[in-house]
Amino acid sequence: MRLRHVAAARLGEGFAARLTAGLAVVLALTAHAHGAQAADNIETSAPVDTSATPQPASKWKIALGPGVVVTPLYPGARELRVFPYPALDISYDERVFSQGPDVLGLNVLRADDYHVGAALSFDFQSRHEKDDPHLHGLGDVDGGPKLKLFADYSVWMFTGSVAMYQDIAGHGQGKTVVSDLYASVPAGGWLFSAGPGFTWADALYTRTFFGVSSRQSAASGLPAYDVGAGIRDVHLNGYVSHDFSKHCVASVAMTFGRLQHYAAASPVTERRSELNMLASVNYRF
Repeated sequence: MRLRHVAAARLGEGFAARLTAGLAVVLALTAHAHGAQAADNIETSAPVDTSATPQPASKWKIALGPGVVVTPLYPGARELRVFPYPALDISYDERVFSQGPDVLGLNVLRADDYHVGAALSFDFQSRHEKDDPHLHGLGDVDGGPKLKLFADYSVWMFTGSVAMYQDIAGHGQGKTVVSDLYASVPAGGWLFSAGPGFTWADALYTRTFFGVSSRQSAASGLPAYDVGAGIRDVHLNGYVSHDFSKHCVASVAMTFGRLQHYAAASPVTERRSELNMLASVNYRF
């Protein structure tokens, strides 16, 4: 499963932060002007205590809470599976982070408008023969860790992102590349993000999840099916979050996808449409 809400949330929050910062600057300048004018009309003023020094803001940002994941039982499955998930959003100096399926990540290059980095990410995609009689004879495919390389760039309310996932556990999940375009709009305590994207998969990934070898064909009764690299799916992302208070925020991230090419025509595939969702309620410390 490729949960994309993390990028949308981070980038959307960046856009909202820039907008809020701009308004704050305007208000601060206005307040300063009024304050200066008022000061000119005062002949005397009380001594100012300059002994207190402001405390620097913490570089840590920590939010955690319960979450729930909805994802296909396996790629191309007719059924969905639902399971609880600990929703983490932890970062230090906006450099090191742990967010969603990205267990540990690093923004190697970062600025207000872009991020470039790497992460150790956990992918929930798996398939087991016990999941469905349709899979008998195809063998099991386990989920596991993947190396993620990513980059994103924002212009005004729009953000483009690309991420490559490489299987590092030897589970035959190969390499996938996900490219997305988001438009993010803050409204009060709400944040809305949406946009299209697509996923490219290499031949190893496609063969593992959608191919049927001659041996598998003999064991399962499905026709043999040769595959190669290509577009795995096209999809539409949606993300909504709401700040109920300074400390409490709820969010829902959804991806509606449609399998393409080799994945769509595979005898393993029972449904071309896909739904992935993560809903969570986090407490900010």
